[in-house]
Amino acid sequence: MNVVLLHAFPLGPEMWAGQEEVLAGHDVFAPNLYDFGGSSIDSWAERILDQVDGDFAAVGASMGGYVALALARLHPERVRGVLLAGARAGADDADRRAARDKSIETLRTDGIEAWAPSAPAPPPPERTIEELVRATEALRDRQDSTAVVAGFQGPLWIAVGENDPFLPLDEAREIVASAPNGRLEVFENTGHFTNLEQPDRFNRLLGEFVEAAS
Repeated sequence: MNVVLLHAFPLGPEMWAGQEEVLAGHDVFAPNLYDFGGSSIDSWAERILDQVDGDFAAVGASMGGYVALALARLHPERVRGVLLAGARAGADDADRRAARDKSIETLRTDGIEAWAPSAPAPPPPERTIEELVRATEALRDRQDSTAVVAGFQGPLWIAVGENDPFLPLDEAREIVASAPNGRLEVFENTGHFTNLEQPDRFNRLLGEFVEAAS
């Protein structure tokens, strides 16, 4: 089974190190989204579709979840299942877009150290300002994916932390309720990065998801 692991912002593919064992025996592709250049979720999805053969299950954390939903919109026949970790279906509203613009201004004017206190996680030391800016632009400008969720026929599961500051539980429940084959897993006493904060439980869920998508 091909499994595509899509990392969160501002982290990289190293965030999936704890999932290597549970995915042993599968063909895993965990790209560094920043390496694709550009600032478009759809362009990143197109690059992935060019690099992965056949169909696959997509697992996306936060920003990576938006890429997973773009994959399901662009080529639903190739996506066997979608597991979202802390990712929303809707596009940014005006307030969120304004907050992204402020983050970009802080990065360009004052640098990463000034921006980092407001980031969802510390960026790896090798991350550059331009990479962070491009990713923030991609997040800001992504398409609404509510129709993708409603039309996707494979398993579409959401893992969300009880204390996730970016995806409220009520919103996660609404997303799952709109999916034909949805499932919600709430991780108690957990924030935005479920696979890092509760890796054992996340790995059990991931194993079940890959089996359901096979």
